[in-house]
Amino acid sequence: MIETPFFLGISWVTVIYLVILLVLLLFSALASASETAFFSLLPNDINDMENSDRRSDKLVLELRNNPKRFLATILITNNLVNVTITIFSTYIMARMFNLAANPVWAFIINVVVITSLLLIFGEMIPKITAAKRARALSTALAPTISVLVVIFKPLSNLLIKSTMIIDKRLAKKNANTLSISDLTTAVDITTAEETPSEERSMLQGIATFGEKEVSDIMQPRVQLFAVKNTTKFDHLLEMIIDNGFSRIPVYEETLDEIKGILYVKDLLPHLEEPDFKWQTLLRPAFFVPENKKINDLFQDFRAKKIHIAIVVDEYGGTSGLVTMEDVLEEIVGDISDEFDVVAENQNYKKIDDKTYIFQAQTSLVDFCKVFEINELYFEDIKGESDTLAGLILEKEGRIPQAGFSTSYKEFVFQIVKADKRRIIEIKVIYNEKTDE
Repeated sequence: MIETPFFLGISWVTVIYLVILLVLLLFSALASASETAFFSLLPNDINDMENSDRRSDKLVLELRNNPKRFLATILITNNLVNVTITIFSTYIMARMFNLAANPVWAFIINVVVITSLLLIFGEMIPKITAAKRARALSTALAPTISVLVVIFKPLSNLLIKSTMIIDKRLAKKNANTLSISDLTTAVDITTAEETPSEERSMLQGIATFGEKEVSDIMQPRVQLFAVKNTTKFDHLLEMIIDNGFSRIPVYEETLDEIKGILYVKDLLPHLEEPDFKWQTLLRPAFFVPENKKINDLFQDFRAKKIHIAIVVDEYGGTSGLVTMEDVLEEIVGDISDEFDVVAENQNYKKIDDKTYIFQAQTSLVDFCKVFEINELYFEDIKGESDTLAGLILEKEGRIPQAGFSTSYKEFVFQIVKADKRRIIEIKVIYNEKTDE
């Protein structure tokens, strides 16, 4: 009896099937890449597409505007291709190898090898590449996907309708849930036109109070006034007079090593003591994470009877400082005192009714207050940014140099001063829309 060899050889038919298999693997990769590319577009890319006359850009926006149809088409295409790959690979392996003679190798080839090829070349590599080149791939694939949407429309209709039951059940569970955007819109609708802007801002502040985080309202590290614990008493008094703060963080070597908070009122009995050891008066610092909700912080302030907290990042480093006044201003608006004039002039300077010069580190919350606009105004492009400089970096994806100009809605931003590492000053031109 002649034993059949394990390897049966490669015929011309097998070569043709292998070529078809590679083409199918390419289709699987393109399907996976298109899903990632379309939903990895940056706000700046979308804005450019909206202003573009190219048909491919218009197709991308049309597909994005109907995400259920788009995803259903991609899902159907990818699954059909992957099933076909599995069938072809099984047939090719049966022609090349005597799988019945060695079941272990049959399992390894049919399952492990083919699955690995699909995962690596059909999923992982295409999606990583698509995330980095989202704009180019989405515009290149848009015409083909538009054709597939038409071809698979009956199947995608069936898939979309089959998910409506789940959507309706989830909708019932969340029927009483209002988003912050809904609450803000409700405030705009229910307040009359003659309602003072201060009252309208207060209502909007109450509506959004529970969703804001400490990082949205804190004074950033670069604007933090603190003193070193080795500072001499006479010099400390000079610094206090120059800056006018009543509570001052004290650090050891760097701002990441906050040792306590100095209350200026505690120094009053010792003003006539030139060598007084003021470090003995330090009170414990209260540390809070950046993502702490400000309504929770407000309750902590009340419970601990304190008015200041040091904000720390995920690594324990100092990110900034937040006070009770910062929290209350989110509801009642700016609380002015004798020192706020100086602080305001440090944040921005008004040139005329439409032109301002802002410090780049001005928070977006404060920026919106200056122009009396909704705090969600920049929601589409701000990403994770909290400051005016961060907004421009998020929009442009780079550090622009002095003289650079960009716009968003009614605002034009011009970089006045910048270096290689950061933006310093920004000119803002506000062309407010008026009802004709």
